[in-house]
Amino acid sequence: MLPRCAFSVCHVFVLVLCLSSAEDFDWTKNDHSSFYYGTFPAGFSWGAGSSAYQTEGAWDKDGKGLSIWDVFSHKKGKIQQNDTGDSSCEGYHKVKDDVSLMKELKLNHYRFSISWPRLIPTGIKSDHINEKGIQYYNELIDHLLESKITPIVTLYHWDLPQVLQEKYGGWQNISMVNHFNEFANLCFERFGNRIKYWMTFNNPWSVAVEGYETGEHAPGLRLRGTGAYKAAHHIIKAHAKVWHTYDTQWRAKQKGLVGVSLSGDWGEPVDISNQKDIEAAERYVQFYLGWFATPIFHGDYPQVMKDFVGRKSVQQGLGTSRLPTFSPQEKSYIKGTCDFLGIGHFTTRYITQKNNPSGRSSSSYFTDRDLAELVDPRWPDPGSEWLYSVPWGFRRLLNFVKSQYGNPMIYVTENGVSEKMLCTELCDEWRIQYYKDYTNEMLKAIKDGVNVKGYTAWSLLDKFEWDEGYSERFGLYYVDFRNKNKPRYPKASVQFYKRIISSNGFPNQREVENWRRKAVETCSSSNQLLAAEEQRSTAANILRLIHDPLTSHMEMVTEIVVPTVCTLSILLSAVFLMFLLRRRN
Repeated sequence: MLPRCAFSVCHVFVLVLCLSSAEDFDWTKNDHSSFYYGTFPAGFSWGAGSSAYQTEGAWDKDGKGLSIWDVFSHKKGKIQQNDTGDSSCEGYHKVKDDVSLMKELKLNHYRFSISWPRLIPTGIKSDHINEKGIQYYNELIDHLLESKITPIVTLYHWDLPQVLQEKYGGWQNISMVNHFNEFANLCFERFGNRIKYWMTFNNPWSVAVEGYETGEHAPGLRLRGTGAYKAAHHIIKAHAKVWHTYDTQWRAKQKGLVGVSLSGDWGEPVDISNQKDIEAAERYVQFYLGWFATPIFHGDYPQVMKDFVGRKSVQQGLGTSRLPTFSPQEKSYIKGTCDFLGIGHFTTRYITQKNNPSGRSSSSYFTDRDLAELVDPRWPDPGSEWLYSVPWGFRRLLNFVKSQYGNPMIYVTENGVSEKMLCTELCDEWRIQYYKDYTNEMLKAIKDGVNVKGYTAWSLLDKFEWDEGYSERFGLYYVDFRNKNKPRYPKASVQFYKRIISSNGFPNQREVENWRRKAVETCSSSNQLLAAEEQRSTAANILRLIHDPLTSHMEMVTEIVVPTVCTLSILLSAVFLMFLLRRRN
């Protein structure tokens, strides 16, 4: 790997909860089997993903309404570096360019989301439908199909129309169910003749917990102990209503499928011989994935959630549980509303029992679980502080879904890894390793009998990463956000992932190792190309600053010194790598 320029200080340290029960824990006691060489079933679908707010930009163009993320990101102090998604990747203006990247990757499918306020500016269908928004998605869908890439569409990837938040309180209000159903019905009407895979929600756990419990995400509410449960309750009902709408009005003529994309980390017991740790680990998964999957597949919340939240609510002197209840009619209506299950997965935690206080002031979704999360300090963590590479947890989670929910048809809808650095790095060997290991664990799960039909690398492009702004990069393609044209550059992982797709798996050890070597060779030339572009950008900045005496010293440091040092590092690294390759040959 070429040297990196700078890391976030927080990645010098690893946060590990110091618990007495873990002092003698043997981190290596789990039997994680070796790499499996083999291929995926015929017809397995390989793809990459994105979401509207993270990539489209054009936040106020062509009649689009405000979303809660437009408003939230413009509030100072909410987003790292006060970044916004106003322009992001300019995906709204680069449809043809991005579809050509997908063709280069040889993708079978592309997963994207439709922006509710781009189609219905206020969120209320009777107010106004924005035909220019319809036109944009028509263009994207048609270009994908012309390129023989299957569109997989998410209806809600977090960008609620701001009017619905202000007028009704967003997902705290039951009225969202009908408004969302009207939006979904419009999408079925306008796009359903070409879309065969729909997902109602992406990661509703994050919508509920980070939007209405911790306030880290839009709309930024901190309704501790109640907000997340109430939002989730309405989201589950909205999902079910949309599924029934499609089933009764559109399925016969459009012949599509409607599912949901749920995220879940795996929870592994700290001590596999300790029953309390085993129960705590299952509780972790049930409070995460099971919170949404269990009602959709079985009609009601996981029993352990009902028990724990109910008991803590009683201890707090409340007359009823903070976890809402479904009526018998609602249970029947919700059960079975899933043609396929989308799974987003990134990482794993070790879990141990921990009794939390039950006072009313301390009540929250997190304390309701009575557990603590730990990480192994040796797990790789190149980017997001929450994301450690633990491939074996992926196979365990997929097998959990198989056993809990009757082995449903699964599409992996998000899986990938970020980097967090100030400098450009296209030779992303750690991402190659992550994709290699995680897709191999998925292959093992398929050999276990798990019904996985497709995989979506997250993500196609570097993009706006919510409260982290542009400080973290998940993309297969690097996006130069400092350039107004937002050019894309392939990272080494593009070549490696392309080889996995072309071979539909891992033919043999020698060939897979050859993929990695060739990918790194290719990225060195891309690094030189990008370095040259950054030199031009740096020179332009110098000229601008010469003519702008009011520019601060800090701006000069961030816009000139850091990019210049990075550019020199990239050039030196590329030269050094080429020297080594020549010596080897």
